[in-house]
Formats: sequence, C-alpha cells, structure tokens
Amino acid sequence: MVGFSDRDRDQLRQMLQDAAVKCSERCLYQSAKWASELLNSFAIPDVSPTDTEPDSQMSEGDPAQLRNPVPIAMTANVDPDEAVLEAQEAHKYLLAKSFFDCREYDRCASVFLPDNLPLGPIAASSSPPTTVKTPLQQKGKSKIVTPVIPDKLKIGGAASALPRLSQRSLFLSLYAKFMAGEKRKDEDSEMILGPVDGGATVNKEIVGISRRLETWFSARSELPGSGQGWLEYLYGIVLAKGKNETKAKEWLIRSVNAYPFNWGAWQELSNLLESTDDLSHIVPLLPQNIMTLIFHMYSNQELYQSNDAVHHQLSALDDIFPSSQFLKTQRALLYYHSREFEEAENIFSTLIHEDPYRIDSLDHYSNILYVMASRPKLAFLAQLATTTDKFRPETCCVVGNYYSLKSEHEKAVMYFRRALTLDRSFLSAWTLMGHEYVEMKNTHAAIESYRRAVDVNRKDYRAWYGLGQTYEVLEMHYYALFYYQRAASLKPYDPKMWQAVGSCFSKMDRPFDAVKAYKRALIAGSYWDQSSNSFSSVEAPVSNGIMDPELLYQIALMYEKMNNSTEAAAYMELVLAQEDGPSGDDEMAGQGVGVTATTSKARMWLARWEFSQGDQARAMELATELAQDGVEVEEAKALVRDIRARMEAERA
Repeated sequence: MVGFSDRDRDQLRQMLQDAAVKCSERCLYQSAKWASELLNSFAIPDVSPTDTEPDSQMSEGDPAQLRNPVPIAMTANVDPDEAVLEAQEAHKYLLAKSFFDCREYDRCASVFLPDNLPLGPIAASSSPPTTVKTPLQQKGKSKIVTPVIPDKLKIGGAASALPRLSQRSLFLSLYAKFMAGEKRKDEDSEMILGPVDGGATVNKEIVGISRRLETWFSARSELPGSGQGWLEYLYGIVLAKGKNETKAKEWLIRSVNAYPFNWGAWQELSNLLESTDDLSHIVPLLPQNIMTLIFHMYSNQELYQSNDAVHHQLSALDDIFPSSQFLKTQRALLYYHSREFEEAENIFSTLIHEDPYRIDSLDHYSNILYVMASRPKLAFLAQLATTTDKFRPETCCVVGNYYSLKSEHEKAVMYFRRALTLDRSFLSAWTLMGHEYVEMKNTHAAIESYRRAVDVNRKDYRAWYGLGQTYEVLEMHYYALFYYQRAASLKPYDPKMWQAVGSCFSKMDRPFDAVKAYKRALIAGSYWDQSSNSFSSVEAPVSNGIMDPELLYQIALMYEKMNNSTEAAAYMELVLAQEDGPSGDDEMAGQGVGVTATTSKARMWLARWEFSQGDQARAMELATELAQDGVEVEEAKALVRDIRARMEAERA
C-alpha cells in the first residue's frame, strides 16, 4: 500500500497484538483468532546470519533490543479509574473467565452479577405485604390497597442499579448471560425443523441484558468518550437479535469507532447491510484506518460485488499481509461469486497445502468442487476435514456435498442436519439442505429450510432463488415471482435470476413484462458467461459474444403472444445466428453453439412463418435443413410435403 511505512507496520502489529489479547480476555475467541492470524501474516523481514548465531547479542535477551514485549496475561487499561477497578477484580475476573471457558455461562455471570434466588421454598407463614390505610379509607370498605414495597425492590432503586464494576467485568458477565440464553434457546428448539424449532423460541436473556446496558449507558451519558467499545458491541448484538436493526447499526458504529480492532463488531455490522447503498451510507461514519478498508472489502464480497475496485483493495491489503489466509479466502470467494471456478479452486487448494488443519470456509470450497463435478477432490476434502474435526459444521457440509454429488440425497440431508445441530445459524447448511429436499420432492421441508436460511442471512440469493423454484414447482407463480425478484435484486448480473423472473411472467400471461425480464437476462449474460445455474449443476457454457439461444427463443414466443410476428421472426433469426457464432475476423468467429433443440424449434417456427407469408423458397430451405439435422424430422418432412404441394398447385 502506498504511504504505508515501517513505522505504520510496527504500530499495526502492536494494535493487532493488543486486539488478540483483549478479545481473548473477553472470551471473543473468533475475533482473537482473526487478529492473531492477521498478526502472523506480515511480510517476514530479512534476518542477517549474525542474528541467529549462538554468540550473537540477540540470543542474550538484551532488554534494549526487546521492543514492545507481548502482554502475556491481561492488558493494562489507560483509564485510571478502570485500571483500579480491574486490579481489584483481577482474581474474581480470572474465576469468571475460567467458568466461561468451561461453558458454565450462568456460573460465570453470577460471579459479578449474582441473581437473587430464594434459598428454599417460600414459607407459608410469610407475612403479606404491609398496607397503609389513609384516614378516609379507615371507615367503610377499603377499595384501594397500596402495598409498601421496600426500597431495594423498587424499579430504579438501589438493588436494581448495577454494581460498581469495570467495563471488562460487566461485559464478560452480560456476554455470559447472552451465551447462556443462546444455549437454552437451542435446547428448547430440540430437533432441526421440529415443531418448536423456529421463531417461537427466543433468547430469554436479551430483555434483561438490554435493560442493564441501557441503565449503564444512561448513567454514563454525561461522560462522553468513556465507552471502550465492548459494551456498545454487545448492545448492538442484542438490538440486532431484537430486529431493531437501525439502532443496532448506530451502536455497532459507535463500537468500531471506540475500538476498531474488534473484528466481531465489523462482522455484525456487515450482516446488517442489505445493499451497496447501505455500505456507502455508513462508510463516512467509520474510523479512517486499515480496519475500515478491510471491512469495505469484506462487505463488498458479502454483497457479491466482484469488480476491479474490490480486487484492487484486496491487492493493497495483500501487500501488507502477504501470507494472510483470510485475505486469500476472500479473493477465492470473489472468484467464486464471479463464477471463475478454476481460479477459486486453485486458491483453496493452495490454502489446503499451506494449512491442512484449517477448516474455515471449507464449505465454500466443497461448493466449488461440486460445481466442477470434481468427485475425487471432494472425496479427499471430505476425508481430510473428517480426520481433522468431524464435529465442525463446515466438515458436515463438505461430507453432505460429497453425498449429494453421488445422488445419495438422504445421507446428504443427514449431514446437513448434523451441521445445524452443531450451529443453527450456519447458513450454508440451511441452503444446501433446501436443495436436497427439492431433489427429494419434499417441497414443504425445502421451503422451511430456505426460509430459515433467509432468516440467518437475507443476502443469500441462493435461498431466495430456491424459494422461487419451489413455489414454481407448486404452480404458485405469484409467490415464485416475488422470491425470484428478491434473488435478482441481490444478483442483478446473473442471467439465471432474470430468466426465472421472465419464466414466471410468461406463466402468469404477462408477455410484456416477460420480454423485459428476458432482455435483462441477455444484458446480464454479456457480463458473465452462463456456466452454471444457482443450484450448482453444470450446464453447457455460452461463450463471450454469443447470446443464449433459449432466451432469444423465449423472447420470440412472447412477441408471438403479443401478435407481433415481425419481432418474433427477427428474434427467431437471431436464434439461428447463434449456431455459427459471431461473424468477423475475431477469435470467436464461427464458434457458435451448433445445432440444438432450441435452434431446431426456431428453424421450424421460421419455416412455418415463411410458408404462411408466401415465401415457399425460404420455407423449403429451412425445412430441408431441419430434416437433415435429426431434430423435428417428421414435422419437417410433413412441412416439406405441404410446401411442394402448394408450389405444384401454383404451377398448375
């Protein structure tokens, strides 16, 4: 990157090192892993031979040469008040963190935020609430009884206020409560796609966490800049879980401004973006540092924006982190979204050789191998992932894709369900399981799987497309059209999306709208080659400079429905032109699609149309060609006989 000096690199190393420790302290293990991997992906500086000799001064541990020592246990806080609180809580904090590491979330939270649970059953002789009667109520029947509530139980009283804790301890306690609620939610949901699995089961701790955080923020409202970014991050997660996404964005933006190196906050913020317009809107509100550049690149990849600008950003980051597996994975996914499967497969293959124990994103790699129908490589990947860790959702998706490629759909579903048992928010498993249920003709289960995928990530165009296809199978074309349009809005340059929209319009007897959709598909096809459909099954490729004959044929049929035979004939002629490909001196000249069923149907339509228009010579030429192609032979011969009979009648 231009203008990135050695001093900037040293400072970035220190910040990533600090982030790895701080995230680990707060049990944000994925963020800590991300920062640590990035920290170890810098370019290795040249080391002189004398630095490695036994007698060199470096081996003696000279304090003057040991700059920026790594904090081993816990980081120090620059805020003096927070530093005092953290020092006082150090022993209890280590206890709470050990409970969290052992997944005893409730026990972890109770270290700093004990719940006031009764020690035993409430005694029957307990005195009722004390009531006070006013002088007017002492005579006659008393209608209003006002209980006297102790101060410690009043809302806003001393007991309801948060204890005086450091932000680190408060975050760990509330985050432990959040994780305990998520754990209970998964337990209450029981089996995948079961009767209680879905939106009815919620995290019951969210309301309490939200109230405590609101209390804390309101108490700190007069102290601007006192937040460290961690509680803001947790509040953003809670708001996002409660579907209050606008407010969640605001708090996550506060979090990344207060502490930019918490990768989890950036990921949560990216999940809330629905379009590139949303991304452009929030970029001015973000800190101007390298994390924003990484976030911008990552969000564009998540929004399927594989263009030169994104690749340029990624190349600039590669100059700083040349061995980053995260950045290499992002480039592979960009190639995957743009259907350059060979390039994506090469990058993932390199990553496997560099770190064979890395499971992250292997589900995407298995999708690529599935598209390429590379069964041996997919089998090797499934064996490798299973040997490394069979209880990872990525591993289960890899094995599920392998069985799907073998057409063993029941086994594939079993592994996708196993992946969701391990992580119910794992997007790939929901979408892929929906594909398998479509193959098994189980439309109800397919629809439910796709809906759950959309709930996890509304940007998953494959799930929207799957919903559209499933409803189209059920002949519910209005529903199918809605879902196809959502998929097309997410992938506007994918011709399959617009072709599906046009097909729905055609079945709904709306030919004018169908023509517009099919023409959009033609425009999209000029950007990308049509090498596969959205369900990862391979089709015959259409090379650059050649339009899809099927799209042209469908447009011609729509014009015929609108009684515009002239336009229909013109598009049928375009269908025939695709057999030989573009004319001229370029490399693609003469490299057409050849004779296909679609071009044969177009030739038959043109022959009949020319016959009806009185051009027997042209009709005879087309019918004779059709009889020699081997497609629609009998109809072509019958048409030839009709043309000859008319020509003989005209001579007579």
